[in-house]
Amino acid sequence: MATSKGVIQGYTGVAAVDAKHQIIVDAQAHGTGSEQELLIPVVAALQEAEIMTEETLITADAGYHSEANLKKLNEMEVDALIADNRMRSRDERFAEQDKHKANPDPLHDKGGKPKQAARYQPKDFDYDAEAGTCFCPAGKQLYSDGSNCIINDYLAVRFKGALRDCGACLLRDKCLQKPDITKTRQVTFLKGKAAGESFTDKMKKRIDSPEGRALYGRRFATVEPVFGNIRYNKRLDRFTLRGRTKVDAQWKLYCMVHNIEMLAHHGYAQ
Repeated sequence: MATSKGVIQGYTGVAAVDAKHQIIVDAQAHGTGSEQELLIPVVAALQEAEIMTEETLITADAGYHSEANLKKLNEMEVDALIADNRMRSRDERFAEQDKHKANPDPLHDKGGKPKQAARYQPKDFDYDAEAGTCFCPAGKQLYSDGSNCIINDYLAVRFKGALRDCGACLLRDKCLQKPDITKTRQVTFLKGKAAGESFTDKMKKRIDSPEGRALYGRRFATVEPVFGNIRYNKRLDRFTLRGRTKVDAQWKLYCMVHNIEMLAHHGYAQ
């Protein structure tokens, strides 16, 4: 798993939380660093347990966003609001969010990372869309490596240099990020949006609407306090077992303790 302290061997604890009383209705632990693939198993578990109703709205953060997930939720007829990585940049309410970030440590090394030399960008290549040709800054012709690619919902054309040209090129250091490892240069040109509106485009429109912002805004106050309670109050800041079965049991145990506490607070103890 990729963390702020580097890559570690670990597990991901996932929880689905009821918005009214912050009761955990499903909890799973998986040995994967990608949250995207964990969304559908949780939603499927909620459907199987018949917890969801026609009025249920699933909200999830950007870590669970992908075109495949949105397509699958549509097939499952599940109403959902899932943020994309650029959602906050489109929301004027977050325009001044940087001022709330912690100031850097005054004792931290101010040297920073050494700047890398600027490399040739696609604009530096001579691309002729009508002829379907591309020449690199060294004057060598690249060959087509995909004329109908789709990258982030955009139609694209990709070119790749020949090994005989790139291998002995005197401009390798300015063209390749890792000239000692990379054999040839690849360059991609976007041609415009692919035909049809993607599920990602539909989700962006909905989540950027006033209603979508109001509904999605409830997510933070619903699920984040639950993780805060388990992590800080219950002090589960690291799983102490190995193997998915044991870790899953430990995660469910802590989630059950959380639920008992919430139920007691809402009058079920009387």
